[in-house]
Amino acid sequence: MLAFLLTLGLMLLIVIAVVYAERKVAAFMQDRMGPTEAGPHGIMQPLLDVLKLLQKEDIIPTAADKKLFSIAPILVFVAVFAGFAVIPLAPAVVASGIGIGVFYMLAIISLDVVGLLMAGWGSNNKYAMLGAMRSVAQIVSYEIPAGLAILAVVMVCQSLDFQEISFQQGALMNQFPGLEYEMNWLFGIEALGINTTTIGGITTWNIFRVPLLFVAFIIYFIASLAECNRAPFDIPEAESELVAGFHVEYSGFRFAVFFLAEYAMMVLVCLVAVVLFLGSWNTPLPNIGPFSLAYWTSGTVGELSGILWGAFWLISKTLILLFVQLWARWTYPRLRVDQLMHLCWKVLTPIALAVVLGAGIWRLLMVG
Repeated sequence: MLAFLLTLGLMLLIVIAVVYAERKVAAFMQDRMGPTEAGPHGIMQPLLDVLKLLQKEDIIPTAADKKLFSIAPILVFVAVFAGFAVIPLAPAVVASGIGIGVFYMLAIISLDVVGLLMAGWGSNNKYAMLGAMRSVAQIVSYEIPAGLAILAVVMVCQSLDFQEISFQQGALMNQFPGLEYEMNWLFGIEALGINTTTIGGITTWNIFRVPLLFVAFIIYFIASLAECNRAPFDIPEAESELVAGFHVEYSGFRFAVFFLAEYAMMVLVCLVAVVLFLGSWNTPLPNIGPFSLAYWTSGTVGELSGILWGAFWLISKTLILLFVQLWARWTYPRLRVDQLMHLCWKVLTPIALAVVLGAGIWRLLMVG
């Protein structure tokens, strides 16, 4: 329970920070100031926005299906935040360390599609319905390449447990004699004669130990932008066409829930990318010569130092990916519907299938 409350509270703080950061990053890229009045440098703006939304009237359209309209934002919120339960925050901190965490996460966040469709249909508004249909078609489509990229990691690591995959990407595994992994990575850094389990750091990340997974990481990151309805894949909320998409009829608290769930989804997909591809909570600093940077910046598993260092590295990597998401929003133009589906079905999915095939061949060669 303590790990769950700690993870949930930390994620809520990160979501608030990302809302503020997006405004400042957007302002910087457009040569503006951004929020300045609410607190020093506008730092209180997100909190005041939440307070404003909570005070607004909760309006339900007369012609709306009141049950579907009311349940939709709650379902989306619960589906997204339930995914955080299996994400390890540190070597000894995970809310629910189940052995099929990857499968659970993919299954539970898929429920947000149901909530989006309920919101569009229940609003009894043509713009909301069109936005919901666009969003559902986009998310369901891009779940295919994203799932295949994750499958490649699962095949390589032979585990569905996020925590176990994290241990496989760090020098700290030497502290766990009961955890024995196959370390003969034929096509990675160790093929050059480098013992990554001793050096640690960035050399133990999946994208470097198995370069094929770097391609999987790129596919996953692009697909994750579409999963979050982020630019350049933000056609479900195209203001010039659909006003505001599936939540056009929502106001007050219910709109705030949708808003919070969207940014929480951004944080979740970045956390998954960090855990599966970028070393999870392990330090990126390697042991070089007499300097044991990997061990100095990892702490001791099970102690406070290990928890603090692990949380620091996990959050730092996540924030870097979140910045890239914000950067992409103000860099690339919005795709048309046909371009979006072409990228998914004719580009990303075939490449992802080839990556899965390559991961299977790699496993056969390694075992053989």
